[in-house]
Order: sequence, then structure tokens, then C-alpha cells
Amino acid sequence: MADRPNPRISSRKQPKQARSAGLVDAILVAAVQVLVKEGARRFTTARVAEKAGVSVGSLYQYFPNKAAILFRLQSDEWRETSGLMREILENGGRPPHERLRVLVQAFVRSECEEAALRVALGDAAPLYRDAPETREAKQGVDIAFRSFMREALPDAPEATCDLAADLIETTLSEVGRRFSETPRSAEEIETYAGAMADMFCAYLGSLEGR
Repeated sequence: MADRPNPRISSRKQPKQARSAGLVDAILVAAVQVLVKEGARRFTTARVAEKAGVSVGSLYQYFPNKAAILFRLQSDEWRETSGLMREILENGGRPPHERLRVLVQAFVRSECEEAALRVALGDAAPLYRDAPETREAKQGVDIAFRSFMREALPDAPEATCDLAADLIETTLSEVGRRFSETPRSAEEIETYAGAMADMFCAYLGSLEGR
């Protein structure tokens, strides 16, 4: 069976001048506002262009369709979050267990702060989730987690490190997403993230003792 073609989601061109960069920024800000207010089903390039105060033609100079805008929003969010996670995981000045605790707290806090946008982007995921760009955007965190596990578990087999990295990364992502779907207070976030960090650290401790 032939693979289903993916919609084009890459930007048409990158802005080279300050004016063009400002136009793209205005489009992206408007896109977030439309997405959060209207939801994925009512998200259109026409609504984004109207909100940004630009013509649809100007929008199409940089984004070929609404999937490209949504992917840009998602990839920007992934890039920011993954950059934060890699910075924490690669901070050799802190012991692994401490880094893991800081990571969980930062990630859960970030999920809750961006909950409305993340939920809307999740609803729009079918537009871009199968694209090669999507897989590439996630690889950096996967590599950082595996490197971290090899450092945290220097005597463990490679397969054990890979399993631990996948388990913690997947659990953190799924639990964080579900937790953030309900508005949370700062105290709730700290308590929940602390409990999850305790669980992960206990798991690492059990692997260290084998």
C-alpha cells in the first residue's frame, strides 16, 4: 500500500529583513490567538490573516497552508521546551537525581503555563503528526535523555539505559499533558511534580542497585 502523502508544512521562505520578520511574528501571534479562541476546527488562514491585519496573499508568502502555521507553532513550542530540557539534562554540575527533579518541575510547570495552546495544537495534530519534520523536531530530546541515562547509570547495559530513558520521557510527556488539561495552582504543580520526581528517582535508584 502506498504511503499517504503528507501535507506540505514547511514555510515557503524565511524572512531576511526586519520588516519581513515582523510580519511573520505578527502572523504567529495572531495564529495563537485564533487557535486558542476558535479551536483547531475553526482555525483558517483567512481568520489568521484578518487577526494579524495582513492580506491572505502576504500570509501565503511564508506559510503555504494552515498546517504549515500550526506546525510552526508546534515546532517553536517543541524547540523551546526541548532546549530547556536539554540544558537541564546536560548540566554536569549537578548530580543526575537532582537534574531529574529540576527537569520534572520545569516540564510540568511549562505544560501548565501553555495548557490552552497545547490542547489546541493537540486537536490539530492530525494535520502534521506524520510529517518528517515532526519526527526530526523530537529527536534532540530523545538523544539527550539517552545520554543522561548512560551518565546516571554508568554500569547498566545500554538496553537498560534506553528503556529507562524511553519510560521516563514517555511518562513525563503523557502525565504532564493530562495533568495540565485542568487549571492548576502553583502549589498543586509543585506537589504533583515533586511526587512524580520521587517516583522517577526511586526507579533510577532501583536500576543503580542491580
